[in-house]
Amino acid sequence: MSDSGDSDITWTFYKDRPEWSDVTPVPENDGPKPVVVIAHSEKFEDVYDYFRAILQTNEKSERALHLTKDAVDLNPANYTVWQYRRDLLQALGTDLRSELDYVEAVIKQSPKNYQVWHHRRVLVEWLQDSDLELELTRDALLQDPKNYHAWQHRQWVIKTFGLFEKEMEFVDNLITEDVRNNSAWNQRYFVMNNHLGWSDINVQKEIRYTLEKINFVKNNESAWNYLRGVLLHDAKGLSGNTEVTSFCEELYSNKCRSPYLLAFLIDICDEAIKKGEINSLYNAEKALNLCQALATKYDKIRSKYWNFIAEKFRKYQSN
Repeated sequence: MSDSGDSDITWTFYKDRPEWSDVTPVPENDGPKPVVVIAHSEKFEDVYDYFRAILQTNEKSERALHLTKDAVDLNPANYTVWQYRRDLLQALGTDLRSELDYVEAVIKQSPKNYQVWHHRRVLVEWLQDSDLELELTRDALLQDPKNYHAWQHRQWVIKTFGLFEKEMEFVDNLITEDVRNNSAWNQRYFVMNNHLGWSDINVQKEIRYTLEKINFVKNNESAWNYLRGVLLHDAKGLSGNTEVTSFCEELYSNKCRSPYLLAFLIDICDEAIKKGEINSLYNAEKALNLCQALATKYDKIRSKYWNFIAEKFRKYQSN
């Protein structure tokens, strides 16, 4: 959606349309001394001058509804236009199914526009019908798997209408296609947290699933972060789950030096120390060595951070 320019020979300015002759356009008022004047095309100024006019008179008509469509076409991120369009839809009793078709077309042109997704949500709420939403968001995510607005809309629809049944399968397919898809990992956590729950069986199942994905790509921050999140629901914690610690130690002994593995081992050390596991292999000395390795070789871009973390473990040693 964009300004097609004044070269569009099919366009007739609102000021030249007989059916709008009764309306006095309202120019934009930037004040007497505007700091930065935005250069709009003649078409843009024409449409928005008339939009401001109907907004002032609160006109509720089919021609006003059509005008908001032209205004959206020129600036789909304009909140006021969308809100007034919703007011018009309600006042005129417009067919909301046709509005769903319209807003879908706008989404395809502006898939990362918050206002258009919000408009879609309001329509779904009014209709209490979510039949088209999973397919719509799926298509948007196929174009851009990290489209935040599409994910947000999908989560809202799933939670509001209880559409969890096939979501884990959908997420698993995305992770299989791209194991680094952080948005898909986040959606997996969403499904677990809001639907499947964190029973011990589910926790151990998710741990095994995540370890399998980490083993496939060791240097994948998304999977390591998900593993941390899952272990928050494990009564044994990071340092007490032998399946996790054995997995990490095996990676380390096989010369894996992923910064995410080393950082995870540091977290295990920190937890073990806080639990008072004095004879644990995960102690301050081990953590200090890992911090030094990260700061000097494996994650030098964050060396200051790892040196800061090292100070914490030196304090553990001195206490």
